[in-house]
Amino acid sequence: MAASAAMQSILASPMTCVTNKSRVNQYLPAMSVPRFQRTSSLRVRAMTKEDKEEQPRTPAATPPRPQPTPTRAPKVSTKFSDVLAFSGPAPERINGRLAMIGFVAAIAVELANGEDVFAQISNGGIGWFLGTSILLSAASLVPLFKGVSAESKSDGFMTSDAELWNGRLAMLGLVALAFTEYVKGGTLV
Repeated sequence: MAASAAMQSILASPMTCVTNKSRVNQYLPAMSVPRFQRTSSLRVRAMTKEDKEEQPRTPAATPPRPQPTPTRAPKVSTKFSDVLAFSGPAPERINGRLAMIGFVAAIAVELANGEDVFAQISNGGIGWFLGTSILLSAASLVPLFKGVSAESKSDGFMTSDAELWNGRLAMLGLVALAFTEYVKGGTLV
């Protein structure tokens, strides 16, 4: 107890450095620190696992466990400006869906007719592109304006993240297909 009080007084006070004849620094308290009385109302006991198992727990001693709160999906905004915002749910998803359909259609027509992407566009492809874009955009926007998110419908293998990644790869693939055919001067396959 005396050692503890001495240690408290040394650590709690400002220090001064005194050098003795052997050139060893000794630290002494610059002023005395009042001694604090400890209260004996707090007791800490250590128990082994066996002691814990032997003592029955009373219901009053057991604190009630907090009930987990049910997690709800965040409310999805259905405002036109939020749905079609740059970071909103619609632009990348719709562009990805259009790119997936466009990439598969471009490869299919190329294999069937032997026309490259630029020939497909110039031979009536603009009308098909606009019609498909309007239809697919409307079909993609209707659930979003009703407050249904793609994440709530994703399940198992077909997740919303997989759709985004497939759309991103299809966008890159369509650009790479057009660039390769332009540089090559003909069809890819």
